[in-house]
Amino acid sequence: MDNVSNNKKNLLIYAHYFGNEDVASTGQLLQELTDGMTDTFNITVICVVPSYLGTVEDKYKTRKFYFEELNGVKIVRIRVPEFDKTKGKSRIKNILSYFFGAMRATFKTGKQDYVFTISQPPILGGLLGVWGKWMKRAKLIYNIQDFNPEQTMSVGYTHNKAILGLMMWLDKFSCRRSNLIITVGRDLGETIENRFSKSRKVPKYTIINNWINETEIYPLEPSNEKVAKFKEKYNLMTKYVFMYSGNIGLYYDLENIIKVIEKFQNVKTPDGREVVFAFVGAGSVLDKLVIYTRKHQMTNVVFIPYQDKADLNYSLNAGDVHFCVNAKGIKGVSCPSKFYGLAAAGKPVLGVLEKGSEVRCLIEEIGCGKVVEPGDYAGVEDEVRWFIENSDSDELKRMGEMNRAYLVENLTEKVSVEKYKEAILNT
Repeated sequence: MDNVSNNKKNLLIYAHYFGNEDVASTGQLLQELTDGMTDTFNITVICVVPSYLGTVEDKYKTRKFYFEELNGVKIVRIRVPEFDKTKGKSRIKNILSYFFGAMRATFKTGKQDYVFTISQPPILGGLLGVWGKWMKRAKLIYNIQDFNPEQTMSVGYTHNKAILGLMMWLDKFSCRRSNLIITVGRDLGETIENRFSKSRKVPKYTIINNWINETEIYPLEPSNEKVAKFKEKYNLMTKYVFMYSGNIGLYYDLENIIKVIEKFQNVKTPDGREVVFAFVGAGSVLDKLVIYTRKHQMTNVVFIPYQDKADLNYSLNAGDVHFCVNAKGIKGVSCPSKFYGLAAAGKPVLGVLEKGSEVRCLIEEIGCGKVVEPGDYAGVEDEVRWFIENSDSDELKRMGEMNRAYLVENLTEKVSVEKYKEAILNT
């Protein structure tokens, strides 16, 4: 793939998932980022064929590489095997197919001035960036959305010290080889400082928040035709809805929060609305939640599949209060980007987040919700009850309005994309 001859610099991006046709939040985020930077860079993206949910369309099963173009961005898609998110070996095979395929695809991308990679898949995303830097003799920007092995350790996915030690060495290696690290929260910046505190040679880094396009996600009245249609489809009409929207995976402690939700069966708001809890999305923990609710005959929980990006505004607006949660130990490791969508929709938030974490700081600074420490299940129960008792109060309306106003001023796509362009050009 030859790059266009113009005065723009060439930027190569390694993105495990990319584009709105995949439901991965980072893939959609990166498409918005590239759409906003085509005026400054000639951009090439190396990614997998759409496959976040584990399946691959037949049209992507015949060749090793697929060459596409989207909004002026050149894309090299890598064929990967289908996989089952609940089976480790299946996921590893899929991830390694991307990793080695991306290494080969690097030779098909021409001259590059900058290489940009993200921290997904864990460890391998950073190593791909180093590979691209060496092969293209370019400057490397490492965008860390999640820190590993810290994330792996926080949920006890493995306790093998040799494996964890190797993972840490490799990711610190990628950090040291980076010309710039961009991470997404104040607490994640502290993790970089802590990683390299002994050597006192902290790599150059900056913090740029993730974002949402406020023209695509915005507050709607419950009477809106498409919001009402969504609620009717999933039997949410006339209900008071607590919603969790996003990846139903390992890092959110949902297996324990569902036990708190169990206590709110047959509960109604002061004005007579039945309280329900809607989980919108998919992930490795979904089946466990479904089994638990069936075993305990919970009638106050609804499971809803991932929504297309075009319908996301209507599903988010169908919730009255939104959960934004992380498991204990995730502070400084990962930042739940789902918060930005909740803010854009103008919704109050129930945050189960550690003190000092980026999104908890935002919720407290904005005054847009209630916050509880992860693991404080009695506290979660108390706050759920508070939202129910105050379901029709002016305070909840004010929380939602303040959330939207702060986002429009500080956390929009335009604001963050301009910061990315400036940071890359100044590397």
